Amino acid sequence: MKSVVYLALFSLLLFVSCQSNEQSTSSQKQETQDLIQNPFYNADSAYVFVANQVAFGPRVPNTDAHKKCGDYMVATLQRFGAEVTEQRVQLKAYNNTILDARNIIGSFNPEQKTRIFLCAHWDSRPYSDNDTDSANYHTPVQGANDGASGVGVLLELARLMQQVPPTIGVDIILFDAEDYGRPSFDKSADIGDSFCLGSQYWSRNPHKEGYKPKYGILLDMVGGKNPTFLQEYFSMLYAPDVVKMVWKKAHQLGYQDYFISQPGNPVIDDHYYINKIANIPCIDIIHYSNQTGFVDTWHTIYDTMENIDKTTLGVVGRVVTAVVYSEK
Repeated sequence: MKSVVYLALFSLLLFVSCQSNEQSTSSQKQETQDLIQNPFYNADSAYVFVANQVAFGPRVPNTDAHKKCGDYMVATLQRFGAEVTEQRVQLKAYNNTILDARNIIGSFNPEQKTRIFLCAHWDSRPYSDNDTDSANYHTPVQGANDGASGVGVLLELARLMQQVPPTIGVDIILFDAEDYGRPSFDKSADIGDSFCLGSQYWSRNPHKEGYKPKYGILLDMVGGKNPTFLQEYFSMLYAPDVVKMVWKKAHQLGYQDYFISQPGNPVIDDHYYINKIANIPCIDIIHYSNQTGFVDTWHTIYDTMENIDKTTLGVVGRVVTAVVYSEK
């Protein structure tokens, strides 16, 4: 009699196991099908958006290039159907310079309560203080990768969202005054919180009262050659589920050589203040190596279009597109 019970129990467990495997396989097939049906992300178009920003010159606050590029981004987001909000604010830099800063927010499906946000910084660093030649320290950075690449990826996504509206609400937030922090050659002041001034302001004063999206994704230096995107420390500390979800999408798309499932060192970036001050889970997709640090063009005169890779822009763009269109 016991053998009959055991046999029946084994048969039941086998049935449940098979059913579970079938459900898991079905779910995986559905996820794969959803990825295939995502709108086509055009890396060439993203590259043009990057080049258009760089063509204005370094987007250092208080300069003509900065003003013209800001106007260009507002017009581009409006052209793609976004409801645009601007935060124009004067922010004090580490050296007491008053910066005429401008956070730019483009909202898609503004009536939707369920929202996520995607962000990047759009300003350029006024110093090439990581350059190998100290004579270049006071030369503004072109910011093709550090600044324009993230914005370019998001502007192409904005174009897609006009053509194929997502189910949820999506806010594209372009932060200003991220890179006006204390330069390494100036020892007269503490670095402190001198970077990421625009996101610090927004975190304390969001563009809409009571703004509570599900999560955010920051793109920083996402246009370089042969990048590795590690699971950055603060991203995993504050938003581990978002990191795992995004990296899973990347791996499903075949980009596991870019999106490495390894812990990354802590990086103080816009997402840090969004998590800490606004208490909104936000992750950072950033080109960084635990061994060598930032890419070698970082904060140098060589952060130019010659070092921008269309393939990388396409990889990151397709991953973020998959995330947006998987949200219901």
